[in-house]
Amino acid sequence: MKALTLALAATTALAGAALAQDQVKIGVSIPAATHGWAGGLNWHAQEAEKRLEALHSNIDIILVTADSPADQAGDIEDLISVQQIDALVVLPFESDPLVEPVRQAKAAGAFITVVDRGLPDTSIQDVYVAGNNTAMGEVSAEYFKTRLGEGDNIVILRGIPTVIDTERFDAFMAGIEGSGINVLDNQFANWNRDDGFEVMQDFLSRFPDIDGVWAQDDDIAMGVVEAVRQAGREGEMFIVGGAGMKDVIKGIMDGDELIPVDVLYPPAMIATAMDVTVANFTSNGPVQGEYILGAPLVTPDNAAQFYFPDSPF
Repeated sequence: MKALTLALAATTALAGAALAQDQVKIGVSIPAATHGWAGGLNWHAQEAEKRLEALHSNIDIILVTADSPADQAGDIEDLISVQQIDALVVLPFESDPLVEPVRQAKAAGAFITVVDRGLPDTSIQDVYVAGNNTAMGEVSAEYFKTRLGEGDNIVILRGIPTVIDTERFDAFMAGIEGSGINVLDNQFANWNRDDGFEVMQDFLSRFPDIDGVWAQDDDIAMGVVEAVRQAGREGEMFIVGGAGMKDVIKGIMDGDELIPVDVLYPPAMIATAMDVTVANFTSNGPVQGEYILGAPLVTPDNAAQFYFPDSPF
């Protein structure tokens, strides 16, 4: 009996040692909640952290948020040197300043998952997770063609001058080519509600006949809605944004005619990235590669599945 007890104790000790060796630290570095979409990003990251740590006793997720590219670079250096992470999930504040910090994490042996804003050097990433910007433009264009045709007029409010914006805009313009839909003007609104309001006020003052508005982003769309309502022109046009803001989704569920649909570019992509990263350590299947999420059209028929009422976005 004594020998059996000692053997069990030794087995337990070995199991405990093995479990300790299996502990995995995953650093998640994202921008702070500086605007609506980023607020949703933070919420989904926190929810994923709780869920994944509850599911996997050997997973420790360290979530840090940054107010600037410099802050984010410092956060990543701390995750490497102090926390000694086994993996890094990073959505860059800006791409270029993050290349060297992420390269250092890779050199230290970390599994690297890059989200949304890609790095110029893709060789240092194991996984890339992003929304489909080209599809956002294509899906939006297809919807406009179901509502408008020859001689109808639209205005476009773009994001900021980036590759992401160009991909969306070029795909949209290609999508409506040959439809007879007239683009009266396009202006940058910086993915910002206040800028969306100001740009739309200018459009409304210059164009008496607007049938549709492509706002490309839900923060911009909210500013457009306010400008249209203040001008008393709600019945003249419809607005299509993008992302999946909860207020927009709820309006679609309730049959809002001003914003009848949305195109998904979910801040929940950070949760997908975290799931995939954890799978690298818990699954016997390969996870390396690119995960490009879909951009479905959100309508009254499917809006409920994209509605997260507790999210700030």
